[in-house]
Amino acid sequence: MKKLLNTLYVTSENSYLGLEGETIVVYDNQTEIGRLPLHNLEGIVSFGYRGTSPALMGACAERNISICYLSPQGKFLARVSGKTRGNVLLREQQYKSCKDEDISLKIAKNCILGKVYNARWILERSLRDHEMQIDSERVKKASLQLKDALELIQNAESKEQLRGYEGEAASIYFGVFNELILQQKKDFIFSGRNKRPPLDNVNAMLSFVYTLLTNQIASALETVGLDPYVGYLHTDRPGRVSLAFDLIEEFRAVYADRFVLSLINKKIVNGKNFSRKENGAVLMDDDLRKKVLVEWQNKKKEVITHPFLKEKVEWGMLPYVQAMLLARYLRGDLDGYPVFLWK
Repeated sequence: MKKLLNTLYVTSENSYLGLEGETIVVYDNQTEIGRLPLHNLEGIVSFGYRGTSPALMGACAERNISICYLSPQGKFLARVSGKTRGNVLLREQQYKSCKDEDISLKIAKNCILGKVYNARWILERSLRDHEMQIDSERVKKASLQLKDALELIQNAESKEQLRGYEGEAASIYFGVFNELILQQKKDFIFSGRNKRPPLDNVNAMLSFVYTLLTNQIASALETVGLDPYVGYLHTDRPGRVSLAFDLIEEFRAVYADRFVLSLINKKIVNGKNFSRKENGAVLMDDDLRKKVLVEWQNKKKEVITHPFLKEKVEWGMLPYVQAMLLARYLRGDLDGYPVFLWK
């Protein structure tokens, strides 16, 4: 269990939550593993199927403490709340801010600044750790171009301009992405980002992991009471989790791309589990998908120090932290949305 921003996260799938007086008691297979006063909380998020006692649910409803249930893999299942006023006001503010050009552009800028900053960090990290194994001049040039792009993004005056800068920066980053593949070069060659369908092994893995991360972020947004279908940069479309697509930008390079690169460079995956269809689409087989899912779950458990909160959190908790920070900004508790900038 972990408390962040007045929200209790119970990550053990075997946990059961009970109530003693004014205190939440967390059990794992009937063994008490922790307790926390109710008055310190705004919400509870449980990653498991064991559930909570009716007494605790009633106490939380009475105090307007939401309880969110997710699967152990992070899929949103349900939210239980008493008074709905809090979520209604938050979503009203979200819808209002999406229509405000200044606020909407400000949030969109932060997301793209995070994307490009973190992509540049990936390149700088490769120069530091693997300078002799890569074309360092190409990577250095790309890193400097991304540095220049950050200033352009910061000064963008419209979303159209912002999308243009974002596209150019993505092209620069993916233009040297193949340099970051240090092992199994024969099976994993990257010549550019392609999707719908992915046309090589690397793009097939990237698309699969991006989907996992998007679903994780959408669940996080639901958990804090935001509407994942109403975004700031990405256009609203029926069935499209536009806000999740906004927030994934800051995580792509440091979370998803690094994960895929580690699978390749550590030889956890190989080229035997891919197939190519007649239209050129490259597919992963069931064994590879299962292997990637196992490694993804392990990745989510790795602990880092959050750059804004200065607290230790698991990688898998980052979407929930950023969703909470965005909600707090929309409520007026923060002066700006603190995008995730990794170092």
